[in-house]
Amino acid sequence: MKKGKTSKLSIFDNAKCVYGTVDSINFKSLYINIQSWVEPIKEVENWDRVTGNLNRQIKHNLLEVIDQDVFEKNSIVDLDLRTSGIQLNKKSFMSLEITLFLKDSLEFKSQILKEKIKKIAKSVYQDELLRSEYFQLSKSKTKNI
Repeated sequence: MKKGKTSKLSIFDNAKCVYGTVDSINFKSLYINIQSWVEPIKEVENWDRVTGNLNRQIKHNLLEVIDQDVFEKNSIVDLDLRTSGIQLNKKSFMSLEITLFLKDSLEFKSQILKEKIKKIAKSVYQDELLRSEYFQLSKSKTKNI
């Protein structure tokens, strides 16, 4: 029996975003997934440090933007960006998954929940990913002419 649900958010120009849950019957947690192709803007000696700092900045951003009446304070941030292959003029795939835990039961399709998720996703995208001094984002690997 399939228990998971997902919903697409078409709110970004340079990234794909979905949110979902693995168990909509016992709905206690949800994930937000933001995927994009990143291209370095400048050469960096240690990409592990750059991605580690970006991961930490996203966590700090979440602490500020999460509605603690709806979500628990703790969350899981999984930034998947292979640092070994990052180089100038080459796009690398980035996937960011944020797992949030609900305080009280809500309906997965509720408008209140969708608005809160949009607010969190927009904040992370605009404040951390778009403003990065190291990367430029794009929705696809190939250049559109």
